[in-house]
Amino acid sequence: MSVPSASPAAVAASQPVRTPVSSPVSPSVSTPVSPPVSPSVSTPVSTPTQADLLDFVRRTAADADLIASLPLDPEGRTWVRLEGPGGSEAWLIGWPPGTGTGWHDHAESVGAFVTAAGELKENSLAVRLPADGWKTLELTDDVDRARRLPAGKGRSFGRHHVHEVLNESADQHAISVHAYYPPLPQIRRFSRSGPILRLEQVERPEDWQ
Repeated sequence: MSVPSASPAAVAASQPVRTPVSSPVSPSVSTPVSPPVSPSVSTPVSTPTQADLLDFVRRTAADADLIASLPLDPEGRTWVRLEGPGGSEAWLIGWPPGTGTGWHDHAESVGAFVTAAGELKENSLAVRLPADGWKTLELTDDVDRARRLPAGKGRSFGRHHVHEVLNESADQHAISVHAYYPPLPQIRRFSRSGPILRLEQVERPEDWQ
């Protein structure tokens, strides 16, 4: 979010543009757009796993027509809801230069994302944060992880994954595909100053629908 929720079905292209408070991985300034038809996927016979989600986002990111159809805004991120496998929540997101999600987690959901165009950077924490009862934490020196994800590269992650996603380019948009299962029940957003992580707010689906 570092990156930006209705029902799992893709939003019809004829629907009017809606402006949510924030998307599941989005910063405060973002522009939702009406989506093209989602890529068709077969219905799995069981709950989608991290591997299923990663396969879906890889195949979707390889759909050149879909990626090219996403309108890009120089002032803020754009996104459309996609139909993910097995009732998962999926998004196609455009990232202007210099934008990012800020630090956040995904509660009990597992997920995956792949860069379809440009390059993204993910900073993450190799530690599970307490579920509640805290406002600030001091992180140890060995929990930070970073990876660069050029077009075609991505990752999956488990429950309680904490990260931020960034487009550090000075002049190039990035586009990525994300999927989560179960659909995100909440997102905790954090600020960070050195080793100090502070819980700033908790968002729920009604905040970004």
